[in-house]
Amino acid sequence: MDAIARVVGVKATQTLGQPIVVDARGGGAGTLAAGLVSASVPDGYTLIMMSASLVARQLLYPGSFDILRDFSPVTQVTAQPYLLVTHPSVPVKSLQELIAYAKANPGKLNYASSGQGSIIHLATELLRLEARIPPIVHVPYKGMSAGLADVISGYTQFTLSSIVNSQAHVRAGRLRGLAVTSPQRAKSSPDIPTIAESGVKGYAVINWYGMLAPAKTPSAIVDRLHKEIANILNDPELVKRIAADGAEAMDRAPKDFAAHIKSEIAKWSKVIQESGIKGE
Repeated sequence: MDAIARVVGVKATQTLGQPIVVDARGGGAGTLAAGLVSASVPDGYTLIMMSASLVARQLLYPGSFDILRDFSPVTQVTAQPYLLVTHPSVPVKSLQELIAYAKANPGKLNYASSGQGSIIHLATELLRLEARIPPIVHVPYKGMSAGLADVISGYTQFTLSSIVNSQAHVRAGRLRGLAVTSPQRAKSSPDIPTIAESGVKGYAVINWYGMLAPAKTPSAIVDRLHKEIANILNDPELVKRIAADGAEAMDRAPKDFAAHIKSEIAKWSKVIQESGIKGE
């Protein structure tokens, strides 16, 4: 996300005629940055690039912030599917076989995620619920680098990973790619079916990065920012840079982006409730 924000920032500096500083503010899985921006003057000069994970964050830690209350969505910048990968020792070659194996061997599988309440955690639980699989052991990590490494080593059996991080391992035989989480097949892996194609109808999970301004930012400013960023996202150089990160450049109008966030809140609220996921 930091890399994408910087590329967009460089382009926006040129088109807006204003220097843009990217402040990589860590802490609380993004909640610190969210708090700083939501409390800023709503004049269009302070923005936040946030990921889909912050939707889950606000649900697991209510009271910290509320995206739709505290921000004015400007536009979605990227969309990035996940690839479900298994260690080759798992005796399955398709998602249907993985589901059947999990049902026939309760307690024998575990999966890695980038942390408790992360989108990877929630997306895997959504798959489990939709496919009616018994509970599977969840192994949370502080980041997917370590999580993916443990799937490659066989310590954990499967995970959802970005295509760009797992594709080389699939080609080398260190991992087995079973399905992608997007509604359509990924352009970078057209031979791998979607989870919906593989029998879990209606399943779709997309990670995203989006630009938001503080709540009550005037609509004229939000529309101007959206217009400028939309033009930037059509730049072939930026499209290529985003594709190298395993994602696609997007351009949702502010109202459409707000509606998408609202639908994400509803979806993940249901998963959290039905799976009994708690914040840590």
